[in-house]
Amino acid sequence: MIRHIVLIKFKSGIDQNVIDSLFDALADLGREIAGMRGFDGGVSVSPENLEQGFRHGFCIDFDDETARDAYLAHPTHQALGAELVKAAEGEISGLMVFDLAM
Repeated sequence: MIRHIVLIKFKSGIDQNVIDSLFDALADLGREIAGMRGFDGGVSVSPENLEQGFRHGFCIDFDDETARDAYLAHPTHQALGAELVKAAEGEISGLMVFDLAM
């Protein structure tokens, strides 16, 4: 299994409806991509306050690297990824992506 973790530092003042819409659209990809197990996303609730501005994030579990790679290449993911970059503080520097083999 691959756990795909994305942390986002959204631009200040971004409307929560925009964030919710992006997360909903990413979650909906599970209906189109075989091997995508689910989507969990939201705002950090850590009491440690070590987010360094990356207050939102999401995780997607995939059966394997093949399923993850299909997600990465999927045209809807490509479009949503571009929207995330535009919405992030500093664009690409406002995103952090980390994949774990489980």
